[in-house]
This record gives sequence, C-alpha cells and structure tokens, in this order.
Amino acid sequence: MKKIVLIALAVVVLLVLLAAVFRAPLKQFLYGAITDDMFVPADNDSFDPGPALGSRFPGLTALYQGERISLIEDFAGEKGTVLMASRSFDWCPYCMKQMIQLQETADAYAAAGIGLVAITYDSPELQQGFIDEHGITIPVLSDIDALSFKTLGILNPDYQPGEHHYGIPYPGMIVIDPDGTVVGKLFLEGYSTRVDSAAALEFADQALGAARR
Repeated sequence: MKKIVLIALAVVVLLVLLAAVFRAPLKQFLYGAITDDMFVPADNDSFDPGPALGSRFPGLTALYQGERISLIEDFAGEKGTVLMASRSFDWCPYCMKQMIQLQETADAYAAAGIGLVAITYDSPELQQGFIDEHGITIPVLSDIDALSFKTLGILNPDYQPGEHHYGIPYPGMIVIDPDGTVVGKLFLEGYSTRVDSAAALEFADQALGAARR
C-alpha cells in the first residue's frame, strides 16, 4: 500500500512539473486552435451598440501612462481615429489575437492618416504585460470603473459589479472623424468573431473619406 501511495505521489509531482514546463506552449496552442477562424471580412450582422452615426463622440474616462484621459483627439491621425474596444488582453484569446493583428497593420493605418487606440477593462499593470510580450506600440487605455463603456453604450450587461468580468464591453471598433463625429462602427454580436484589421482599415478609410466630402 505504501508503495502505491509513493508511486501516486510521484506521478502527481511529475504531472505538476510537466504542466509548469509546458504551460505556455500549451496555452498558445489552445488559443491558436480556438481563434483559428475568428476573422471575417465585414460586419455582417445587425448588431449595432454604441454612439449613433453622426453623433458627437462622447469622450472617455480612462488611464493612459498614469494619466487620466478624456479626449480621443489625443490619438487622432490626420483623417481621424479608430477606437478598438476590447474585453481583455489578459484572458480573452480573441481580443489578444485581434490586437496582435492590428499591431501588424498599424503602419498601414498610420500611412492612411488614421490614428489607432485600444481600450479594455484590464488594469494598466495587466495591460503592460501583454504590451511588453507582443511589442504593442498602439496606445492602450484602461477604462475607469466602466465609465467609458457606459458612456459609449457598449458595456456588456451580462455581468454585475463585483463579478470578475464586470466592466467588459461589447468588442468592436468606432471610427471618429477629426471633428469628433462618429462616422462608422464595426460590432459583431458574437464575441468570438472580429472584422479583419485590413478590412477594418478599408472600412474606416471609406467612412472618413465620405465624411470629408
């Protein structure tokens, strides 16, 4: 009996060690598998939260580099701004993959004169870990007490204050022209589906171009 117990303990210790060694690769493998088909070429449903098209962007209540941020103009390009509202860069694999893809096309947005900025409910400390690991240069804001997402009308109502996921938004993109007018939105009802960043750039460029005519 004693021998069986010792063998069982050895197996448990071995499994714990293997889990520690392979945790990161296994996590990346699982994340890659579940996000394999997440990108679509266009907003293909009628889900449409957020500020109305043609309305003035209502502003933010967020933290960026230790400072309180309220103006989207701080991140604007010559033509305007794309704000990406995301759930979490700490635990949401779809949000992480979308942000990584957006970073890969950041130069194209800059060349088009469009500023990029992202916002999640994560603390700045959690965001920084993701930023450092993936070399993110796009500004990432931390919402304060869900105030930005409430004001924008995109706060997910499925979670209540005190619950772990309280404060997450419906993930999506809002396009704002240089005058602060909302000229485009990309929101999909399923949180596991996002518009491809190149397609989002084309959409934003067209929306901002139409607004200037």
